[in-house]
Amino acid sequence: MRLATELRRLREAADLNARQAAALLGVSPAQITHIESGLAGVSEQRLRRLASHYACTDDEFINALVTMATDRTRGWWEQFRGLLPTPFLDLSELEHHARFLRHVAILYVPGLLQTEDYSRAVFSSRLPELTSDEVELRIQHRKARQDFTVPYEAVIHEAALRIRVSDRAAARAQLTRLLGLSEADHITVRVIPFDLDGFATASSTMTYVGGPLPKLDTVVRDAPHGSVLIDSEAQLNVYRTRFRKVEAVSLDPEPSRDFIHKLAKEL
Repeated sequence: MRLATELRRLREAADLNARQAAALLGVSPAQITHIESGLAGVSEQRLRRLASHYACTDDEFINALVTMATDRTRGWWEQFRGLLPTPFLDLSELEHHARFLRHVAILYVPGLLQTEDYSRAVFSSRLPELTSDEVELRIQHRKARQDFTVPYEAVIHEAALRIRVSDRAAARAQLTRLLGLSEADHITVRVIPFDLDGFATASSTMTYVGGPLPKLDTVVRDAPHGSVLIDSEAQLNVYRTRFRKVEAVSLDPEPSRDFIHKLAKEL
């Protein structure tokens, strides 16, 4: 879908409609529409021809699109196809191809850092209610997502650390897990305490997913109807700035660990 979006943007930047693009490529307008809707793939040869017709001279960007077009990876998430809603699979694939991950958490500990008991409590509280089988599938999927090695930085508000989605023991176990994960070389955990000034720059959870190029980054936002993927260049610049500001007012990693350790002792 992201490849389809980028090809449509290139065509529109060249001020061509689908019929004109199809004529340049020697295909039907319907084929262009299907490609730009993510309903059909595109070969490397055709993609490079389209980029040439669209006067795109950014070789690094074109090569990144070719990689996306020719990737035939069948990831671990395919085992959940037909069992979980498509957005779960989209998120897994997005994270799989990420060069880095950044997360701002306000009310819940990030899913990639959750314990099984914490995840179960979160999914069990969803409305409409999920069946026990649906809850277990989501937990299995979340546990599989946690097997990542790319650089990951989480900025977590104190509210997310204090809210007990389950009981005291589960809350203590979650904080202990956070402490352990924060010691990993590829994971950085920062905390924003309630009494820290300057937090008006972030009002809700967001995940920033680094692509092969900055223009291919993606932001994931939670919404009442599900996750929203944001990939326009203007919006990406906004969220890059937002994350930098949130990071700037958070505690450094070592004081953050001390803060989490103190909260765990209170439990």
